[in-house]
Order: sequence, then structure tokens, then C-alpha cells
Amino acid sequence: MSRITAPPRTLRLYGDLERPGDLTVAQLRRWPAQRAEVVFDCATNGAQRHVFTGPLLRDVATEAHPTFDVRRRKDRSRFLIAVFGGDGHRSVLSWPEIDAEFGNSPVLLATTLDGRPLDADGSQLVVPGDACGARYVSAITSIWVGAYLPPDR
Repeated sequence: MSRITAPPRTLRLYGDLERPGDLTVAQLRRWPAQRAEVVFDCATNGAQRHVFTGPLLRDVATEAHPTFDVRRRKDRSRFLIAVFGGDGHRSVLSWPEIDAEFGNSPVLLATTLDGRPLDADGSQLVVPGDACGARYVSAITSIWVGAYLPPDR
């Protein structure tokens, strides 16, 4: 009897990027992995303590070439990142949070959770500095990177 295996989960990286594309968890392993030991409060499951590994969101998004002028800090500061999960959860960060010249937050696109590969589940957004887990997004389906435009424009 042959086993049918599900195709690898992918996330779509799109928006104001010169090189948008789809990435699997295995492809995320091409970037240098960072390790984050985190503790956060989950509204449904209480205190959580986990170890995640994966590339920095900044590294992955930078390689997709956002359309801002890298030499102009104010141009970078108007960009946002929206992360969407398979369960409908979504979260928003600003580019300056992850930019090395601003907040330099080590936000990860996790490829493992407590040593378990996330290939079948999909990557997870990990925001190590957050005390609550509201910005942790599981089973990422897409990441949008783009410039903020006020509604009156």
C-alpha cells in the first residue's frame, strides 16, 4: 500500500517587493538559523515556554528586495509587514521593528518548535520580546510587505 503524502506547506511572500515568491519550510532553512528561547502568555493555554529555530524575518524579507530606498531611513520607516496564519489569525509589524538600524528585533520565521520540524505544519512567526503570544502566528500562509498609505490618498 502506498502512502499519500501531503504537499509541503508554503507561504506566499508578496507586496511591494521586486522578488515575491512562495517558500516552503525547507526553503526557509537556506538562511542562517537563529535560536529563540521564549516565554509568553497565551490567552487560551496560559504560560508557554518554547524553543524555536529559524531565519530572521528581516533576512527573508530583505532578500525579496522591498521597493523602499535602503539609504533613506524615512522611506524604510513607512513599510509594514502583515503575517497571515492558516487559522485566520494575522499580525502586523512595522519594518523599523526588525530593521537593524531601528528596533533590531530578532523576529523569526520558525522552522522548528521544541526541536520538532514544522514542515508539515508550516512556519510560525515568533516575536521573542512579546510578553503575550498574540503576535505569534502559526501555519503562516502569507506575508505581505508594503508601504503604508493613508486612506485619504
